Amino acid sequence: MAEQRATGPDIPDRFNAAAYFIDRHLAEGRGDKVAIECRDQRVTYLQLSERVNRAGNTLRSLGVRREERVFLALQDTPDFFDCFFGAIKIGAVPVPVNTYLKPPDFEYLLNDCRARVAILSEPLRPQFAAIPRNRLPFLTHLIVAGQSIDGEQSLSALMSSASSQLSPENTHKDDVAFWLYSSGSTGPPKGCVHLQHDMVVTSQLYAKNILGITANDRCFSVAKLFFAYGLGNAGYFPLAVGATSILFPGHTDASSVFEVIQGHRPTLFFSVPSNYAALLDHKPSQPRDFDLSCIRYGVSAGEALPAAIYHRFHERFGIEILDAIGSTEALHMFIANRPGAVRPGSSGQIIAGCDARIVDEENHPVPPGEIGNLLIRSDAVCAYYWNQHEKTKDMIQGHWIHTGDKYRQDADGYYWYAGRSDDMLKVSAVWVSPIEIENVLREHPAVLEAAVVARHNESGLTKPMAFISLRQGFSPSSALANELKDFAAGKLSTYKHPEWVEFVDDVPKTATGKVQRFKLRERVAALEPAHP
Repeated sequence: MAEQRATGPDIPDRFNAAAYFIDRHLAEGRGDKVAIECRDQRVTYLQLSERVNRAGNTLRSLGVRREERVFLALQDTPDFFDCFFGAIKIGAVPVPVNTYLKPPDFEYLLNDCRARVAILSEPLRPQFAAIPRNRLPFLTHLIVAGQSIDGEQSLSALMSSASSQLSPENTHKDDVAFWLYSSGSTGPPKGCVHLQHDMVVTSQLYAKNILGITANDRCFSVAKLFFAYGLGNAGYFPLAVGATSILFPGHTDASSVFEVIQGHRPTLFFSVPSNYAALLDHKPSQPRDFDLSCIRYGVSAGEALPAAIYHRFHERFGIEILDAIGSTEALHMFIANRPGAVRPGSSGQIIAGCDARIVDEENHPVPPGEIGNLLIRSDAVCAYYWNQHEKTKDMIQGHWIHTGDKYRQDADGYYWYAGRSDDMLKVSAVWVSPIEIENVLREHPAVLEAAVVARHNESGLTKPMAFISLRQGFSPSSALANELKDFAAGKLSTYKHPEWVEFVDDVPKTATGKVQRFKLRERVAALEPAHP
């Protein structure tokens, strides 16, 4: 029997994503509904529509044409929505980028995408000022969202003089809509080219079908809008149903996150495992605990959520965390835990409308329960990597894309993360998942975060090494290191025991919360003995 292709919602051939996510709400009578809350600012759907139109007309006045890229280095404020959807509405291609990058990173991305117009939030001005303009041959306009200074173009000034009326470009559902750069956990970021229909697909398959999102929901995401995960969570997911997005432009440490939850009362909370751990480690200043009763579901992605964190969070706050896996390439989730059917420690089951398979190095399916390479297919997968022809061919094969993740599937159809393809350890001739060791270490009351990589001993044999950051109230010591080794030894097979434990202030991660194991491997390389 022929294998059926993964499918999403029916979308007409002539389709503009901005018209779908923005304009539709006016026709459906939601003009007065609050679309965005950002600190004390409130933006209704009518106001958002007008702002998007002004932003689109502003870009046209700057000479931006259909299919040209618009570089967006914007914090989580309404300006992001304005410029992102304003560009899409005129058929241009917004390219949101990580606002935590350094000048060399911004320089690389600006030249890679060849944008002639860049729009940045005011606090990022020093990062761009540090880039010599003669090193940016494509850039002609640098627009500042916020307080501008002499000689700078102000986004608010440009938009105030632009028309609030704008008809959407007559785009095709398969036209390019936007780019997102991969987080670069294992190398330079790659531009993932997404199409007009992609956001509709993930909104339907995950936000509506799994989370049951409605117009009454209020969405708050710790992951920022420039990430694929955050763009859905607080961007187009609430816009897909006329809900409210809660934005916070600042740094989302535990204190700030609790403050936003207390002040804005979200119903859907999206975060990453490291932040859930930080929230658990944060103590209230008052005798009473933080009130999270407004949240009906927590969602986790970015890396596997350890079962220990799930249980601790559920016990303390009574909230079910729905762990899932997505990617920048796939735009959002393709495997997820369902409400009421969570299997702690797993990524969940395949989302209806997507497909997955686990294969060996020769691309043959592995038996159930065995670890292999995860491939998925979804109508939301990017079309290709910009200027990465060979990488595109390597990773995207027909309807299937290699995720770069190692997984196994149990008898009930749940998928269990086993690490990145290049993170697996082969110890005593057996493949070992660093995630399994890390999850055990996180069960110890002293451990806040754990990351495991391979290290060679004096005999040149591969053994696990653990990097540990501690919870408040615990201090590094050789005694604690030995205690953690013994703790792991009591729960793991002999060959999985960490032979070394090193304490660190923070485990290095990408801005999306993924452990940057290559940085840890660099540290390990300096410690290893030389072998002929």
